[in-house]
Amino acid sequence: MIEKDYIKTIKLIKSEILQSRLLIAKMANKELLLLYFKIGEMIAEKSAKEKWGTKTIQKLAEDLQSELNGLRGFSYGNLRKMKLFYEQWSVFINLSKKEDVISPLATDKLQIIAKEFCPLATSKLEKVLFKANTLSIEQFIQLFINVSFTAHYEVLLKAKTITERIFYITKTAQNYWTVATLKQQLKNDLFHQKATFPNNFKETITQNKQVALNSFKDQYLLDFIALSDEEQDNERLLEHKIVQNIKKFLLNLGNDFAFMGNQYRLIVAEEEYFIDLLFFNRKLQALVAFELKTGKFKPEYLGKMNFYLSALDKKIKQKHENPSIGIILCKEKNNTIVEFSFSGFNKAMGVATYKTSNKLPSKFKDILPDVATLKKLID
Repeated sequence: MIEKDYIKTIKLIKSEILQSRLLIAKMANKELLLLYFKIGEMIAEKSAKEKWGTKTIQKLAEDLQSELNGLRGFSYGNLRKMKLFYEQWSVFINLSKKEDVISPLATDKLQIIAKEFCPLATSKLEKVLFKANTLSIEQFIQLFINVSFTAHYEVLLKAKTITERIFYITKTAQNYWTVATLKQQLKNDLFHQKATFPNNFKETITQNKQVALNSFKDQYLLDFIALSDEEQDNERLLEHKIVQNIKKFLLNLGNDFAFMGNQYRLIVAEEEYFIDLLFFNRKLQALVAFELKTGKFKPEYLGKMNFYLSALDKKIKQKHENPSIGIILCKEKNNTIVEFSFSGFNKAMGVATYKTSNKLPSKFKDILPDVATLKKLID
């Protein structure tokens, strides 16, 4: 009995420590964003009024290093990023005013943080959020201050519209994306891919429907795979390349996917069947099967996937898990044909495309020197 109480006490203390560290990290990030915003504002104003240029900002970085020995994070490059951070967000958010309300001592955080928006900024942001039909201003600000400055800079660099930026900041905060994952999703143009992904989730998924829609996209950029013209139609080679680079493929899929295996074996009526790639999604609490097709989408692919999903649900899925989901990953598709093909199926399925990098076409191999030859010529 004493031993059980002791173990319970350890777990409680551990939980308190972890929650406290998380809270401290969030507060520290919030204060850091405020600091960078204020520095960016000062530099932006000086650049506008006193014509500060590159040399002045470089000198400022050097002088800061001299004044505060060992100071890190305030190089010329970072100061330029702070300036950009202020210039891009000052239209919508006013973090530089009422600095007392953003301190760690703030009690009612959401209401206090909401006051940091100036009336004009609130109106503009409210319109964007209302149009997107996703978050309230208070909810978005809470997400905004939980995203690291490095991630914010990546979003500002790659996403050009306010709607896109809100999308990526929201996803980064809600899904706890690392900067590496965020970069990959920006590279994949996730914002535009979500809208065009054809699926039958609305008719077949009863729980976590929106989560499912957010978990997949229309096209997956597999630029870590290089295939020559002769290899483009080799499905087994494509699968092999994905498995060889499974970490990079998982980065494309997102944080919630766990790899269960390739050529996953199913036995139905004493016959063997093999699923190309099988994953488990923790957020959806469901198995996710991927079938790879190197050519154009064909309606009959869904029949085979429907069969696989039925077998997974009957033989592999555990009682507490949700019904399995299937994704056909092909080289090309016509969305109209895909939508018509879904008719009559009761299993959740979607169809996406993939894009790989190309090796040098065979017709040019004898014309251009290879990498080894080029290296010798340069040396």
